[in-house]
Amino acid sequence: MTTVDAAAPESRTFEADVAKLLHLMVHSVYSDKDVFLRELISNAADACEKLRYEAIAHPALLGDDPKPRITLTLDADNRRLTVEDNGIGMSLADMVEALGTIARSGTKAFMERIEANKAGEGAQLIGQFGVGFYSVFMVADRVDVVSRRAGGDEAAIWSSDGKGSYTVGHAGLDEAPVRGTRVVLHLMEDAKSYAERFTLERIVKAQSGHVPVPIAILDKPGAEPAEIADGAALWTKAKSEISEDDYADFYRSVAGQFDKPALTLHYRAEGRHEYSVLAFVPETKPFDLFDPDRHGRMKLYVKRIFITDEAELLPRYLRFVRGLIDSADLPLNVSREMIQESAILGAIKKGVTHRVLGELDKLAASDAEAYAKIWETFGAVLKEGLYEDFERREALLGLARFKTTASGGAWRTLKDYVGALKDNQTAIYYVTGNDLERLEVSPQLEGFRARGIEVLLLPDQVDSFWVTAGIDYDGKPFKSVTQGAADLHLIPLADGQQQPSAEASEAVTGFIAFVKLTLGDQVSDVRASDRLTESAVCLVAPDHGMDRQLEKLLAGSGRLPSAAKPVLEINPSHDLVVRLAALGEAEATFREDAARLLLDEAQILDGERPVDAKAFSGRLGRLIGRGLKAAG
Repeated sequence: MTTVDAAAPESRTFEADVAKLLHLMVHSVYSDKDVFLRELISNAADACEKLRYEAIAHPALLGDDPKPRITLTLDADNRRLTVEDNGIGMSLADMVEALGTIARSGTKAFMERIEANKAGEGAQLIGQFGVGFYSVFMVADRVDVVSRRAGGDEAAIWSSDGKGSYTVGHAGLDEAPVRGTRVVLHLMEDAKSYAERFTLERIVKAQSGHVPVPIAILDKPGAEPAEIADGAALWTKAKSEISEDDYADFYRSVAGQFDKPALTLHYRAEGRHEYSVLAFVPETKPFDLFDPDRHGRMKLYVKRIFITDEAELLPRYLRFVRGLIDSADLPLNVSREMIQESAILGAIKKGVTHRVLGELDKLAASDAEAYAKIWETFGAVLKEGLYEDFERREALLGLARFKTTASGGAWRTLKDYVGALKDNQTAIYYVTGNDLERLEVSPQLEGFRARGIEVLLLPDQVDSFWVTAGIDYDGKPFKSVTQGAADLHLIPLADGQQQPSAEASEAVTGFIAFVKLTLGDQVSDVRASDRLTESAVCLVAPDHGMDRQLEKLLAGSGRLPSAAKPVLEINPSHDLVVRLAALGEAEATFREDAARLLLDEAQILDGERPVDAKAFSGRLGRLIGRGLKAAG
């Protein structure tokens, strides 16, 4: 890294994505800009916690100032607000890395959402997307950051107006904190209230009152500091001393969101291992819920000292849980390698996972409506555990909720489903896809609906995987309604009538053979269906093949060369099929068009496009022409 002296700071441009982000933030409309202060205080608290951790091995870093603090200095006359900490501090290289580049994928995600919601979700967007330091440019037309790293003998200064470039260089030691970072905001005219004590104190108590570092405020430069937050660790207090508002404030601080927790877990485990847990299930989806890396966001503390937020403290299917675990057993100098191999952390992870699932189960039993909201938000993630976590599969199956053909839009449990099994029904039937409404009208459901057989509607991508993992519930396997033969002839119709014969007439049998010959290798088979009662045709997977939705997902991701050829099932009693079967050899051309149109229809019903759009158009045109000719 090339360095420059304080008299000649180096001018640089932001990375393209950062410059675009700053422009969007300044020119977009938000209903609440207070978030910038929470972000600065969170950064300052993290810096203090990092210093405490490094000082375990290097006590000299603390010097004669061992107590961490955050100080807010007001200067209303000059429209300035200063946020200062005595934490770990930054070198010049640290500044360029932290303030000139994108550190998280959340920034890009934020930009994508804000482009689509420029006049919309103001207060929620920033909290969801963790844009951090850059939020200062909503209230300041210039920001100066002066910092000195603990143990370092140089100071650095960073300055920007948020319009695409910044300057960075060395600063004189007399202009910098003895240790830590000072952020000076030159406030815009319409943001001058942020230099008033009443405004600052209100925001701090509402958003950052429970950070584990004391916060003091100075009414003006040189004034005596007054403490407005004591830095007491909330998780060390008794539950009886903590209000719901206290929990909500802390949740917002640790999770970086603006909603309320849908479920709060606060307890202390004692026995073989001692640790405290303060965890929250959010009301809304965090922005990174489906991050490809699927990292959790739980923080690890040891004896109230922050260690890392990258340890895998919960299974990945519980990554929506936010909060912290404070261990009394781990050594304070625990390294990342030790974290990965720690038997203590393994036991803690097991215990906390069991407790989280247990609390969700208790909520489901005591407040079904509240639990349904959590499942609506995070069910698709929890179902990943059905595929990945064999040990807890039974518990997860108990937590699972499903929309079904019999639920009328409500959620059903597998216990409810098994309790409503029909005579001779030996499996739990399901249909997978990516659109709930399309699933509800799938032609493959007709025979099941006619017999009153309930079918699970599974619209999430993960559903195509966990149902194939050899899972059963109460001894009943899961079976796709779009795979293999339906075998419905043993289950009577719902109204008690006799099951109609599945055997086709000789003419229909001949027509089915003609369709099979005409379609050739476009399908693996053409056969009469016992699952269709209203539609003429449908597509299903071969008896020993993959479910069609799983095949599509794997083929689309490049994990399969191509999907297998489907089976075309034809309803032998459908009026259209019967009339087509009655046509003579003189209608050979029309019969061939009809055979191919039946496949086209089945593909469209299955959410696909006809393979050859031009040929489909030609066949449809000839069919319309035939109809017009007959009408004329």
